[in-house]
Amino acid sequence: MEDEKIIELFWTRDQTAISETKAKYGSRLLKLAERILQRLQDAEESVSDTYFRAWNTMPPTRPQYLYAYLAKICRLVSYEKLDWLNAQKRNMEVVSLTSELELCLPDHAAQVQMEDQEIGRLLDSFLETLKKEQRMMFIRRYWYGDSISEIAQAFGVGESKVKTSLFRTRSKLKDFLEREGIDL
Repeated sequence: MEDEKIIELFWTRDQTAISETKAKYGSRLLKLAERILQRLQDAEESVSDTYFRAWNTMPPTRPQYLYAYLAKICRLVSYEKLDWLNAQKRNMEVVSLTSELELCLPDHAAQVQMEDQEIGRLLDSFLETLKKEQRMMFIRRYWYGDSISEIAQAFGVGESKVKTSLFRTRSKLKDFLEREGIDL
């Protein structure tokens, strides 16, 4: 079923919206949640919570891209679940992904001062400056949590090319944010 029709089902409060969403995006959402949580049962619970939150937010929200909207909710739910499960200790994969970005993103004090929308706008502006392949590699790694080998396979390139591209993109992001007046 097309995304617009699924969204319309949510808007008309038709229960089949959930089953259609699950049929179309369930496996992708489960994979995303499982990358974050590292446990199938927790991932399944997060995906169920994702459907619940989508149900409660449509309407009033009418997403332009349904999967991106669902993935955003799924990531949020999964990280909330991870925080709850691990309290103060972090999953090593999450630590490794965030540590890769920590040198090119603002520190916590700077983030508090900037509105979330402003940071989002800057990241969007930065991503628009990248070539499509670089942008997609960056998004797949840092939004969807894909591994280096999965990205390499998807783009038909070697892992070293992916690592180099991500390193260069992080460096460009750091320079971009510094030029925008964000202290790192």
